[in-house]
Amino acid sequence: MDGTVLVADDDRTIRTVLTQALTRAGCKVHATSSLTTLMRWVAEGKGDVVISDVVMPDGNGLEMLPKIAQDRPGLPVIVISAQNTIMTAIQAAEAEAYDYLPKPFDLPDLMKRTARALEQKQRTPSDAGNTSQERPEELPLVGRTPVMQALYRLVARVMNTDLSVMISGESGTGKSLIAKAIHDFSDRRTLPFVTAAATDLRDLEGPARVMARVRGGTLLIDEIADIDDELQARLVRMMDTPGDHVPRFMATSQSDLTEAMENGRVRQDLYYRLCGATVHVPALRERVDDITLLADHFLAREEREHGAKRWFSPDAVELVRRYSWPGNVRQLENAVRRLSLTSRADEISKTEVESVLGSQPEAEPVLGNGEREKLSASVERHLRRYFDLHGNMLPPPGLYQRILREVEAPLIELALDATGGNQAKCADLLGINRNTLRKKITELDIQVTRRRKLM
Repeated sequence: MDGTVLVADDDRTIRTVLTQALTRAGCKVHATSSLTTLMRWVAEGKGDVVISDVVMPDGNGLEMLPKIAQDRPGLPVIVISAQNTIMTAIQAAEAEAYDYLPKPFDLPDLMKRTARALEQKQRTPSDAGNTSQERPEELPLVGRTPVMQALYRLVARVMNTDLSVMISGESGTGKSLIAKAIHDFSDRRTLPFVTAAATDLRDLEGPARVMARVRGGTLLIDEIADIDDELQARLVRMMDTPGDHVPRFMATSQSDLTEAMENGRVRQDLYYRLCGATVHVPALRERVDDITLLADHFLAREEREHGAKRWFSPDAVELVRRYSWPGNVRQLENAVRRLSLTSRADEISKTEVESVLGSQPEAEPVLGNGEREKLSASVERHLRRYFDLHGNMLPPPGLYQRILREVEAPLIELALDATGGNQAKCADLLGINRNTLRKKITELDIQVTRRRKLM
């Protein structure tokens, strides 16, 4: 390596290690524990690359990036931080940092990144740091709860590795956003990010076309548990023979993939290839304290886009917190957008929230003409929300069979439990042929336990 590196970190050990390593690699090094000194060096024209910590005794390294860009356009800045959260990575990208590494970092990895930064600076100084791709203006990866902080730390650890990543979570939790964030702040961020569903892999040439689009970037396989066995076999072959440009593989799943593998719905060989690292995205009801934070986040975004400042009344906030949010963050985002646009006053009332969310029955819906909600009405309301969550797009193909499976399995399981596992009585209770019941038990992988049932 040839060039001068400016190092700013309040940890003396880190300064010493980086100074020794960079010097041995052929660089000149100026190291300091002060942002003030770093900024003076930058203003004086010193340095070809900057390596800076975020939290320093006399300021925040991220806040200095716009000033560095103003004083020295094209000077690459590599940000290192013990605040290894996805939000720190996002802030670094928004401030147009050349690169971001969470602490503790791998020294050889940092040396490679520094070498690339020096080469880019020498080759095209005016373009240094311009590595960000188009992405959503703001990712709704917002949360202060322990489960979200744990998620941020895990994402920060895996994003600059080549491990495959399995991302699990309910619909609307942001699984695809997590995958895109990992890609956008990884070494592959200048390469394509491609999402593939079963329809993209259906014909014989499908895998080849997908790999041609990825070109060594990141391939996200959507809802892996919904892909049939034949396509799963194709995926295994595709992962084993990726060609000249090996991509990073990721996958999402709404169901427990370990359970799906044990039940035979997911091939073992595919499971072990995809689960290099596993990331679980919590449902909104698992992080209730983040709900109002997210709601305020979406209101602020609506204000920036449409100029209308809105806020929730205290009783509206309480209703928003108590709601179960079956559609998770996506449902909350859509609800807040609708309330922001339709609210009659600046303060959003509880009544307006109720009109958007609808009433949630305290008891489970029942069949019949009682006062409580009918099952058909409950199913319709649930499905309507499911369609609403997709906005102007249609849900993934195969909806009919997915919905039937969701209803059939618990119905048969409950009927078997009620009849003590007696399949003849269960078939009679359900009003179906005993052979049909046996076929359904096999298809749905339902465990049957015979026991004496007290009627």
